Amino acid sequence: MPLPIRRVEFDPDPADGVDPASADRPRADPDSAAQDHSAWYLQIPAVQQVVREGWDLAQITVLVGENGAGKSTLIEALAGAVGMGPEGGSIGSGFSTRVSESPLAGQLRLVREPGSSRRGYFLRAETMHAFYTYLEQNPGGRWEPRFHEMSHGESFLGLIEDRMKKAGLYLLDEPESALSFTSCLGLLSHLRGLADRGSQIVLSTHSPVLAALPGAQVWEVGDWGMRQVEWASTDLVMRWQGFLADPERYLRHLSG
Repeated sequence: MPLPIRRVEFDPDPADGVDPASADRPRADPDSAAQDHSAWYLQIPAVQQVVREGWDLAQITVLVGENGAGKSTLIEALAGAVGMGPEGGSIGSGFSTRVSESPLAGQLRLVREPGSSRRGYFLRAETMHAFYTYLEQNPGGRWEPRFHEMSHGESFLGLIEDRMKKAGLYLLDEPESALSFTSCLGLLSHLRGLADRGSQIVLSTHSPVLAALPGAQVWEVGDWGMRQVEWASTDLVMRWQGFLADPERYLRHLSG
């Protein structure tokens, strides 16, 4: 099936070729945002690489890397560029508590494949508590699961199973924050099923379990920018393997 997003390119002047799915969302001022190369988000090496080279997405794309490397900035910008709420939700979602995202979403041009699905959903772990309240207050004429009454992990999986069903574009930013090892395996199974039905998935994670999503193209993000790597060669996996093989080697450095 055709991919909702085949390629991401930087467009400092988004006035031409605005994606209809995102036409109603606020856009950055191209004169200020595009020309101000001191803007904080343009100092992130991964963002700089996308600005220079663009970014080709696979059917399943996984981002791994340290905190502050730019994973969430890129996922958030993708969500905004297709018209999803940057704090979570479907295309056209009006959920927003405090605008803190970069203007990058308004400077991206998305290359789509003809006939691709326009359905999509964004799960952003750090905003989920407020997002559940938003869903309760805006049920949209449908029965809404009582996510606040579930455990943290159950609510994440419940939202994913309720909202991510049919073929579409699904973005997930660090969903492992609420999930046990077993629940991570359950999420892998669900995501693999979505991909088998033609969905496109972009996932950022600190979990070596989720990074092992079958069929994923793994990008390691860091001071170098972005590079494609094999799962077993990521710093994430090698450090977890080192810790589990000899935890004392790491823990002895914690004592003063």
